[in-house]
Amino acid sequence: MNFFELVKARHSIRSFQEKSLDAALIEQIITAVNQAPSAGNLQAYEIYVIQDLQRRAALAAAAMDQDFLIQAPVVLVFCAHPARSESRYGERGIKLYSIQDATIACAYAMLAATALGLSSVWVGAYDDQEVWKVLGEPRGLTPVAMLPVGYAKGMPRITSRRQLSDIAHYG
Repeated sequence: MNFFELVKARHSIRSFQEKSLDAALIEQIITAVNQAPSAGNLQAYEIYVIQDLQRRAALAAAAMDQDFLIQAPVVLVFCAHPARSESRYGERGIKLYSIQDATIACAYAMLAATALGLSSVWVGAYDDQEVWKVLGEPRGLTPVAMLPVGYAKGMPRITSRRQLSDIAHYG
């Protein structure tokens, strides 16, 4: 599938089959993420690969009981690593670049999952402190996004998109 077909094929999925993911698939996703651009090539993010059922349940509870986090066999948690960006960019690295690095990494993971025939959904609604605790309270890291990944259980309703004239401004 070419890139534009891949982008059209990606949909937010909130219902997953009870089917585990092969470790090689997870590694392919992480390998793709490792190619994502980042500010100064510092890769100011960390990824937590959560497969344990109890930890996925704790993440779901931290995410306002979004139980599809439990259904997915893997939840990737993307954390900003501000100190990595601070070393070169100071305050802007802390407040912006590390967050951007983590979000770009998550977007690459979504596309990689789709290319592998998997599904995912971006989760940003959660209690930061509770997610941080589930991850083992990693010093200096900030959760930015969670990405449950698995095999879709059915197709979602396709949502409409804004008109290009509404989002693109030429000057």
